[in-house]
Amino acid sequence: MASVSDFIREWQSDSNYIVAHTSGSTGTPKEIRLPKADMIVSARATNRRFGIDSRSTIAAPLSVDYIAGKMMCVRAIEAGCKLLEMTPSNNVTIDRTIDLLAIVPSQVESIISQPKAAQLVKNIIIGGAPLSENLATELAAKGFNAYATYGMTETCSHVALARIGDSDRRFTAMPGIEFSTDCRGCLVISAPDYSFKKLTTNDIVELYSPTEFKWIGRHDNVINSGGIKISPEQLEREIARYISKPFYICGVSDDRWGEVPVMVFEGNKADEEAIIRLLMSKLDHKRCPKRAYATGQLPRTSNGKILRKKPDGL
Repeated sequence: MASVSDFIREWQSDSNYIVAHTSGSTGTPKEIRLPKADMIVSARATNRRFGIDSRSTIAAPLSVDYIAGKMMCVRAIEAGCKLLEMTPSNNVTIDRTIDLLAIVPSQVESIISQPKAAQLVKNIIIGGAPLSENLATELAAKGFNAYATYGMTETCSHVALARIGDSDRRFTAMPGIEFSTDCRGCLVISAPDYSFKKLTTNDIVELYSPTEFKWIGRHDNVINSGGIKISPEQLEREIARYISKPFYICGVSDDRWGEVPVMVFEGNKADEEAIIRLLMSKLDHKRCPKRAYATGQLPRTSNGKILRKKPDGL
């Protein structure tokens, strides 16, 4: 695992780019060369958004092997502020004032369990994977000023933020960013200050304006069941109201409907039938998972995002 010092040496080198790696949540992890100029644009936008300057302290208990950790270093360099080095861990200790804390969802629970954390941490940005409804509700109830991020390695971290606690989870563009959609309803990012200028994603969104959208799910995950298109991520958000176990939805082949949704969860096979009965009583039958499949620990990326791999036998 690389250290902050390793990253700073790379940043100060004569190269015009930084090597980064995608998480592998939507395919094989790949190496990307990010222009340092793009990273500076992104860092300055975040610093402006949260008022980070030379008097600030920022922190990220995240590996600098990935973009979130790298960008916190660049934000500190650009602002001339203090960067707290924290060991990447799901047990994050908050014992001093932090102006901006970057974390992933698996670290949220340890932070909200600390009584003084909401007073010590002024702003939190959470990325890497979707945040569960339960954790989002608890963060807001305890008074944290927290934001879900939308972005990817290719965009040098986030290009939009959604305040956690807002009912519609609406993402708002960072300065200099605008949005549109393509013929599939997928988000197109326009970023004239970045080298890529325009980037078409595979994320289905509901577009409210050129600077606001609601994320629906991944186009490549959509399940076509008898002509009804089901977004697994949208269905997961509904199911999360009733099921607390870690799970995901995927599509499997079906002779009658072409595809049907099934639920893969961490738990015991004895719970499978009870879960389906519960969901059938709560959800529209056309979109309800047709089977619950118990497995061991779900596969995850290094930042905690569940990998949607169809289990053997399905």
